[in-house]
Amino acid sequence: MSIDKALAKTRGGFLSRLFGRGDEKLTAEWLDGLEEALVRADVSVSLVDPLMAQLRDLFVTGELKTIPKALTAVRETLVAALAGDLRLAGEGKRPRVILVVGVNGSGKTTTAAKLAKRLKDAGERPLLAGADTFRAAAIEQLERWAERVEVPIVSGKPEGDPAAVVFDAVNAAAARGNTTVIADTAGRLHTKGHLMDELGKIVRVAGRAREGAPDEVLLVLDGTAGQNAIQQARQFTATAAVTGLVVTKLDGTAKGGAVFAIVQELRLPVKLLGVGEKADDLVPMDPLAFVNALLPDAA
Repeated sequence: MSIDKALAKTRGGFLSRLFGRGDEKLTAEWLDGLEEALVRADVSVSLVDPLMAQLRDLFVTGELKTIPKALTAVRETLVAALAGDLRLAGEGKRPRVILVVGVNGSGKTTTAAKLAKRLKDAGERPLLAGADTFRAAAIEQLERWAERVEVPIVSGKPEGDPAAVVFDAVNAAAARGNTTVIADTAGRLHTKGHLMDELGKIVRVAGRAREGAPDEVLLVLDGTAGQNAIQQARQFTATAAVTGLVVTKLDGTAKGGAVFAIVQELRLPVKLLGVGEKADDLVPMDPLAFVNALLPDAA
């Protein structure tokens, strides 16, 4: 699924009613409607407030007179908010090590498998590591996904040491010539201190398996979870030095603007987007495509 299709619910709600109007002349009422639309789509207030203040100042002074020009300014601001180095780190390291973290239900395990498929399709030789040993069902789920996307996997045993699984997977990848290890870790609740400590141990052990690892710690966040997702992310970042974000379930929400709130609050780049349930429905963040999907009629 494309970013454009995934954001259809956000675009098809209040945003489309506002931007679909044919009136080219900018009015104070239209600016009020724009502000409401952005807030309803969950775009962060810290981004909306200065943007609207700037637009209203330009409108009052007569420097901004038309809706298309106002939308161009909105687009530029939103694209800039998502910009940054969105590439996955560690390219050229052998093996590159990526940890996938997050709470149960966020789409963490499927994200690990979909990322493996994406790298495989790009010519890499990924290896999955089933390090969520606290739930036998999680190991089985990743093993099914590994078979589905035709990527090898190193799995732990239920109740086994997840850090040892990651250590073994990194060593196996080095021996077999796999280019990237993608480790699925336990779906920790950010309120469970001992599980967060276990995650810290995984990070340390990965560094012993290959100096400098992990190269990425990707936190998977449910795009429909709102402020709770941000609270989760703060705790994970304190424990595991999260380097990037994956926002999932964007196809199931009318609040796709929450991505901006997440970026503004956490100061971390969203590197990947989950846009559906299929194996190919994990796509790189493209700021311009994302914003154009929100504002389809912007000039």
